[in-house]
Amino acid sequence: MPLGPTLSAVNIQTVAPADATQGAPRTPTNITIHPVALFSILDHYLRRTDAQDRVIGTLLGTRTDNEVEVRSSFAVLHSENDEQVAVDMEYHRAMYELHHKVNPKEVIVGWYSTGSNLDTYSALIQNFYSQETAPHQAIHVAVNTGVKEGQEAGVKAYIGSPVGVFPKPENCVFVPVPVELRFHQAERSGLDLLSSTATSSTSTSSQPVAELEVIERAIVSVSEMLDRVLSYVQAVLSGEKKGDPAVGRYLMDTLGASTEDLEKGGFNTSLQARYTYALVSGQPC
Repeated sequence: MPLGPTLSAVNIQTVAPADATQGAPRTPTNITIHPVALFSILDHYLRRTDAQDRVIGTLLGTRTDNEVEVRSSFAVLHSENDEQVAVDMEYHRAMYELHHKVNPKEVIVGWYSTGSNLDTYSALIQNFYSQETAPHQAIHVAVNTGVKEGQEAGVKAYIGSPVGVFPKPENCVFVPVPVELRFHQAERSGLDLLSSTATSSTSTSSQPVAELEVIERAIVSVSEMLDRVLSYVQAVLSGEKKGDPAVGRYLMDTLGASTEDLEKGGFNTSLQARYTYALVSGQPC
């Protein structure tokens, strides 16, 4: 992929308009990423060579009318310098064929890169993956690892849109799309284990967390949240803090129960919750 010195790829903060063509695939409005795909991207970045500023790879998953779900990913060999960028397309297609045999329901939905550089190189790669996902739009997920000073870790997703009456592959507008991390309940124990290992002093764990221990930690977490709520309510009642109507309304919706089919004790509890709401928020019951 030869390239001139001009950088023509840009990033704008507006929502891409819907395709007016009858029957054309809709532009995705939300991207969800599973932890397996995200960990694979981070592992690829950790195994990069010293000469690589960033790594790229293929995203696999499923599509609905307006949502893309990224379930897995694999690394793709590439190199770039001041004059050109090269992507091993044969390696990409060979890896996809192997993956498709194992997970036939997952298709190519786009590509990923580490860092936040949306330049002409990114536009050229976006153009290649757009051909792989046609007639659907290819998504681009940019993962900022946060290892550089002044940069926070995070994930952003984009779709590409050509620029000009006669668009060129290197001319592209990257339009941001909402992205969120989603995991299945079966993955919860593994994520909790990784989270606890990362915050421990030794950064090691002898065995996975047992289900009973997960429940115990959840109960402790809920207990701590209740203590914070109680501390806040007591501070408002004593006049130490000014009540927030939004917080009080949330407490009322959470604690306030309907008076139908309630015993006397439950009804009194509901009244107490509404009275607490009035005191905390400064609003009438």
